[in-house]
Amino acid sequence: MRRQRWAVSALVVGVLAGGSALVHTAPARAYTVVVAADPAAPSSLVAVAAADEAREHVLRLAKSGLPAELRTSAWNALRSTRGDAAIAEWLTPGGGYDAAKQRLREARSRNRTFCERVVLTHPVSFSPQVRAAAQRALAGTDADRAEFVSTGYAEAQEGDRAAREAETEHRSQVAEQDRGFVRALSERDPGEQVRVAAQWALRAGSTDADVVEFFGYGWATGGALDVEAYRLRVSDAEVRRHHVLSLLIAKAVAAEEALRTAADVALARAEAERAWQATADEAVSAQRAWLAEQEAARAQAENWHNIARLARESADDIWKAVTAPAEARQDDWSKAQTEAGEAAAFWKDMADRAHESENRVRG
Repeated sequence: MRRQRWAVSALVVGVLAGGSALVHTAPARAYTVVVAADPAAPSSLVAVAAADEAREHVLRLAKSGLPAELRTSAWNALRSTRGDAAIAEWLTPGGGYDAAKQRLREARSRNRTFCERVVLTHPVSFSPQVRAAAQRALAGTDADRAEFVSTGYAEAQEGDRAAREAETEHRSQVAEQDRGFVRALSERDPGEQVRVAAQWALRAGSTDADVVEFFGYGWATGGALDVEAYRLRVSDAEVRRHHVLSLLIAKAVAAEEALRTAADVALARAEAERAWQATADEAVSAQRAWLAEQEAARAQAENWHNIARLARESADDIWKAVTAPAEARQDDWSKAQTEAGEAAAFWKDMADRAHESENRVRG
């Protein structure tokens, strides 16, 4: 095991292995603390492995690139003196993770409203940098909008003031091959938000400036949005999976314990087998989902690797702004690929343990 553990596994509801157990349920919070009589029993070891991975998952979220509301909430759960009970509560529907998601939605709303107001009240003829910065923030990530509200607005105002004083203009020309590349991205890029950004750059009535802006920030913004959407999606799914796993293991362990004193041994044995089979089925489903995520992340990492290479090799000035964000996205997706593989391995281990438990009950 990754670490020495005491006999309390708060993640698992009803871990009963080899004897009696004290179970306390708090309906308002929907989590349970369990003291296992025999923490070395095979069924308890399955529960311990699940609890260990749940804590590791929360730690990964705390260290991830997710929005600050989620990362801070995860750290608070990890630092709680209540140990695994805090982790279990955080993972439970309506618990800490969901509360952080709600706060995130509230912060999103406030920042987006401010950006929209700036777009409506700052004409491009007078405040082009402010207007453009607000539009970029609206098209960008939650972090982009928060940064615009805190510092970007004031900085863009200063830029507009300086530009008005200098009274300079800048025009850019776009090669047809660059426009063709954007068109290809709009149709075939693996990232939905990149495709949307490319389609916007080529919309009816668009100009070379729109394509320049796509290379300048639209492409990078779309890529960042795709990463953000992936992180939130897999985070939501895995939090739910860990909660379901805890319930399934609890039911299976309780069914196995009931077999010890059952009047109808055959019926009790069948119930315990079904419970462990359900646990295995859930783990197999999760493993398959993560293998699919691993392949999707691999394709994205390869895609951004190729883009970064093209940007470095291009002599066209329009590509200069693409290199750094392309390399960053390649790193993001490579890390996502690795993490997906690790998650798939955990769920395979859970499936194997559950099948072993099913066979043990069958005798």
